[in-house]
Amino acid sequence: MVSESEQRTTRTPAGEVFGLAGPSQGSTEVSTWRMALGVGMSTPVHIIDREQVWMPLSGTFEVDVDGKVERVGAGQAVILAAGTVRRLTAVGGGPAEALVAMAVGGRAMVPGSEDKIPLPWAE
Repeated sequence: MVSESEQRTTRTPAGEVFGLAGPSQGSTEVSTWRMALGVGMSTPVHIIDREQVWMPLSGTFEVDVDGKVERVGAGQAVILAAGTVRRLTAVGGGPAEALVAMAVGGRAMVPGSEDKIPLPWAE
């Protein structure tokens, strides 16, 4: 069993990321984490080199993928293709939380840069 822990929690100005399954926890194929964004807060504009599935647990996310904007809430899922420019924002007057899953080994990039940034919560 894997539980959230302080050691696998990353805090940012926008919210918190709670690492769950990943290679450091014995998962060889899938990484999962819980993302919590504060009211009106957003992830940075970024690219991930792996497909991700975001499954909101509470609140509503505005999902901007390559300039196309949709809203997704609890009971729904959004599939973000690898290599797409994305930004997720907590909308609707409250915080938003989601469970996120992707294949092990994913890295983030800033648009216009070739630098690949590891995701500590997914390792």
